[in-house]
Amino acid sequence: MSWLYRRLLRPVLFAEEAEQAHHRAIRSLGWASRRKLACDAVERFFGAPSLPVELFGLKFPNPVGLAAGMDKYAEAVPAWQALGFGFCELGAVTWHPQPGNSTPRLFRAIPDEAIINRMGFNNPGAEAFAEKLGEWRTRGRWPKHPVGINLGKSKIASLDQAAEDYARSFRALRPHVDFIVVNVSSPNTPGLRQLQDKAALDEILAAMQQVQAECLESRASSETPPNTLHSPLSTLHSPIPVLVKVAPDLSFDALDEILELVATRQIAGIVATNTTISRPEATDPGLQRIYAEPGGLSGRPLRARSTEIIQHLFKQTKGRLPIIGSGGIFNADDAWEKLVAGASLLQLYTALVYEGPGLAKSIVRGLLTRMDSEGVSDLRDAVGSAAR
Repeated sequence: MSWLYRRLLRPVLFAEEAEQAHHRAIRSLGWASRRKLACDAVERFFGAPSLPVELFGLKFPNPVGLAAGMDKYAEAVPAWQALGFGFCELGAVTWHPQPGNSTPRLFRAIPDEAIINRMGFNNPGAEAFAEKLGEWRTRGRWPKHPVGINLGKSKIASLDQAAEDYARSFRALRPHVDFIVVNVSSPNTPGLRQLQDKAALDEILAAMQQVQAECLESRASSETPPNTLHSPLSTLHSPIPVLVKVAPDLSFDALDEILELVATRQIAGIVATNTTISRPEATDPGLQRIYAEPGGLSGRPLRARSTEIIQHLFKQTKGRLPIIGSGGIFNADDAWEKLVAGASLLQLYTALVYEGPGLAKSIVRGLLTRMDSEGVSDLRDAVGSAAR
């Protein structure tokens, strides 16, 4: 299936400007998502075998998830399960709706199987996004796997308004999803990465923690039965897991400072990593032009650094803090590398563009084969085995 995609469909998509091809693919998946028969047909071709993982009190059908950035408007929520993903992370979403940066803002570095983006958190805003999620539930099209949201800062919010900005989005979206990822590591919103500073991040997480406490208190004192049609059962009476997404460009010392907030701010896990502002060496003039574009780089060149970050985080926390590994995962070998470095779950984005819709299924199958060859019966036994 991957061969057919690379030889037949990918050349058609790659003939278009990158963002237009992205929109075309998402529109097609959105069409299928609204039609059960179409979604069922997709799942028959691309559904992944079972490789269950339980984390954050959530049950994941398999450890391979969709990374944020692919479905920025919740257009294809049911399709991601049909494509074999064990979970999906939607967004990024900001409190204020925003168009993002000017186009062109998405570029393919094809020889290196990489992508540069400077999208700038284009999204409809948290309230509209919450309404869209409610529509999928009303339609009866909500997926059976966990659904998360990536939260970013609105561009018009100053850095000293960031905590309030994140808290507003959190309040609007918390009832609709299973976990939240705080994104302070995108390079495409001016000043955002300054929020990875311990004090600034602490303020954001404290504001979200306060919202969480207020929601739980309100639920406990309410005499009105919860509206389970629009609220994941896991979030009705217990805190929703809040994770932090970190940049691959952070030093280990800076990462350690973030880890100091884990206990006090109840960080449930780390997503490692976001895109990088660094660039690999390139001698090809065309590739040099692409790498001269500002924005975050994802794909194969990020693989080694993201694995280093994962291994460091696993060692520093002695494996007690769950890690979602993201960056340069193109096949089961890449996935295994992330798992044995310390990741419990995985995420894909760029590889899906280059390898096609059968990728999640292929990776899960490959992991099952690898587990068998390594004599591993429980995936948890593999997690962090190379970092111990």
